[in-house]
Amino acid sequence: MKITYNNNGETHAITNQFDELTDYNLADTDQVLQDILQRYGCRQQAQLSEFSQIAGSAEYYAYAEQANRHSPELHAFDARGHRSDLVEFHPAWHRWMALNRQYAVHAYPFLPSAPQAGWVAWAARFFVAAQVESGSLCPAAMTLGSIPLIQREPELWEKIGQKLLSTEYDARDLPIAQKKSIWLGMGMTEKQGGSDVRANQTTARPIAASGRGKAYLLTGHKWFFSAPMSDAHLVVAQTEQDGPACFYVPRWLEDGRKNQIHIQRLKDKVGNRSNSSSEVEFREAWGIMIGEAGRGIPTIIEMTNYTRLTCSLGSCAMLRQALVQCLAYTRQRSAFGRTLAEQPLMQAVLVDLALETEAAMQLSFHLAHCYENQDDLSLAWKRIMTPAAKFWICKRAVELSGEAMEVFGGNGYVETGIMARIFREAPVNTIWEGSGNIMCLDVLRAIGRERESIELLFRSFAETAGQDAVLQHELQALFQLFSSLNSDEMQFMARSLVSRLVILAQAVLLKQHAPAFVSDAFIQTRYSVFHGRVVGIVDARSVDVDRLLQRALAS
Repeated sequence: MKITYNNNGETHAITNQFDELTDYNLADTDQVLQDILQRYGCRQQAQLSEFSQIAGSAEYYAYAEQANRHSPELHAFDARGHRSDLVEFHPAWHRWMALNRQYAVHAYPFLPSAPQAGWVAWAARFFVAAQVESGSLCPAAMTLGSIPLIQREPELWEKIGQKLLSTEYDARDLPIAQKKSIWLGMGMTEKQGGSDVRANQTTARPIAASGRGKAYLLTGHKWFFSAPMSDAHLVVAQTEQDGPACFYVPRWLEDGRKNQIHIQRLKDKVGNRSNSSSEVEFREAWGIMIGEAGRGIPTIIEMTNYTRLTCSLGSCAMLRQALVQCLAYTRQRSAFGRTLAEQPLMQAVLVDLALETEAAMQLSFHLAHCYENQDDLSLAWKRIMTPAAKFWICKRAVELSGEAMEVFGGNGYVETGIMARIFREAPVNTIWEGSGNIMCLDVLRAIGRERESIELLFRSFAETAGQDAVLQHELQALFQLFSSLNSDEMQFMARSLVSRLVILAQAVLLKQHAPAFVSDAFIQTRYSVFHGRVVGIVDARSVDVDRLLQRALAS
């Protein structure tokens, strides 16, 4: 068989192949995000637009790919056998860490210059960054969650507060006193306990006096120790006198010696490859008790309430990025005589992805808004809907990232594009800061402790739900279930109850804030037809395909 070559010696011309979208402004091209920011009165959007242009540049997409391809390396010892416990990162990681720090992704709501609606403005920054590189947001999320706890420790805050808030990146491995800025991590999980933190075996022995603000020596291990190169960690350990307590444990001691925290190994994770997660041992590591003695678990859980919000936002960002890439790709690639985006069955998939993404965004940003307020309704949203949103949105991101990968066919299943990275990244948010079952149990515990919170939440839904017969019926049915089930029945049905609660909350928020063609389509696809495990089950007669897809990304 004779092969005919063209003039360049090639066997074929490359056509109908398109790279992933880069060099676009992640915020300015997002109509849903712009509507949300306007609704909550966010100012200083010029800075967000600037950040979004940089994060969406081809340069920073390349840094994200490099940081995940060249994962961190542990150097436990130096060349002469001395312990160094040093984790080395690719330069691309530091570019992303510096960018996030510059735009205060780690601390924006707590800055003295933060405007009104600071939590929503922060959420927009986190949402933008997580669309391209999620691993570098782990230290940012933990630092964010630690700030309110450290602020309640006056002596400690005096020493490190300004370094936590600083927007100047300092990657040097030095004692905190010598650094311009610092990161905080977290250490809860142990081998024998997992999510059951009360089963932790790490012990803390007072050096002299015991109690809040006093120094202890910690001995034990942590099976997952997030971001071991952080300058300090918040750690739960058992005290002989008071039970579990929370401790601030720095990487370096004030006298210039390394604290006795020995990194045993880095975890070889499915995704989140740019970020280092480790297993460590404490060999009389020095730490200070923060919070009340014996209240270590409630103290650390307060931190995780913030990081659970970041999980929801991070999963929203993955949904958004997957949707944008799918729309950009299908509008260019042709099959069977027209572009994929013009094919009705592909449109059904894209519409469903768009509806899911907007619903997740509306819920997550509304939760961020609730973190700004202390009224009873905002507190009910935070206590009940934060774990509920983390459960549902993070679960949906796992499923929908697989669907988005399929849109690209074989190109989506190779490691040279962003779709594979999103697919591998998505499951981490369902597991970190509490798995799905733990989130559902936390919802039930919040309802059990403060019954008035769920009643207040349902009353807040009632006016909007009353405008739609489907939502009104669901509101009444769900409230009846929460009111009539005993404890075991409620726990057995927890996943169903929490899923329905989230979808109802999303429908109400869409009804309140989104165009009718969005909210009506969401209600129709989530209640009027079978919806669940397969994306794209949509009745075209009841949705405005063109307007929905144009809203998702202008062509």
